[in-house]
Amino acid sequence: MPMNPPDRARTNPGSYQVLDPSLLGRPVHLLPKFARRFADALGTAMAGPGGRRYWGAYRLDNLAFERAPDEDGLRWLAVPGPLGTAAVAFERSLLLGLLEGRYGRKNAPVALERRDPSLERVTTTEERLAATLTTQLAEQLHARVAEGLAAADAPADAAPAAALEAPVAASAPGKAGWVIRVTLRAAQGGADCHCWIGLDQELMAHVLQGLKEERSGGRSQRAAGDGLSSGLFVKLDGRLVSKEVTLAALFEMKVGDIIPVSVGRADVLLDESRLFTAAVAEHKGKLCLTSFEDAE
Repeated sequence: MPMNPPDRARTNPGSYQVLDPSLLGRPVHLLPKFARRFADALGTAMAGPGGRRYWGAYRLDNLAFERAPDEDGLRWLAVPGPLGTAAVAFERSLLLGLLEGRYGRKNAPVALERRDPSLERVTTTEERLAATLTTQLAEQLHARVAEGLAAADAPADAAPAAALEAPVAASAPGKAGWVIRVTLRAAQGGADCHCWIGLDQELMAHVLQGLKEERSGGRSQRAAGDGLSSGLFVKLDGRLVSKEVTLAALFEMKVGDIIPVSVGRADVLLDESRLFTAAVAEHKGKLCLTSFEDAE
């Protein structure tokens, strides 16, 4: 379920954001609200006594959903949990700046700008710090997702923070995956640093499920005066059956040949994007689609 990154519109003034048709019907427009709640909780945790021990002089500056970063050299750590898996990656400059500040060097982020992190050896201490921070971010994310599910009266599988597994090495999310970019700024100046939190499909589905309550409330308030809620029409195509044949068999076909097929659940498409599956039924001599389910 890809979504164009928010900063694309900022870097290209006057352009319009192009939505993936598969996003229609899902409360993706409420993701900034989830991001703000996540940012408030994460910023408070980082500024607390326990958070300052690990995050030092860095403070949360921005948090937003976007596409996965196309950067080589990022090391991803995945944290499986009852609501899905979160994968975290840090810029080397951020980890090295945190280590410099933690071991007593003043103005560490500013001094680090004059060094090339790619030339420095990855130490065991840096790996332990990355694992610890990954766990903290994953715990905060799972807690916010669980809060959303509770507000929407959706069942959560377990207490998320207590059931998280230890971080393990992971591959980078696909370019179409959901990623939260966390921007951090050092109190004494210096360039911004970033880390990214990737959400797998299961975890992202729980985020959207927790936002359904807010979508339903906003829809009921707008229904009386918003013509768009009753005037937006889209064309859906139903694909009842498909069958693969070899090219040789295709060339050998003649008029009158029979191709045996079996009709199962049909695909419902919007602009060639598969949105739903549906059962095929007969009603008054016509084929109808019923029992729609999300294609995911």
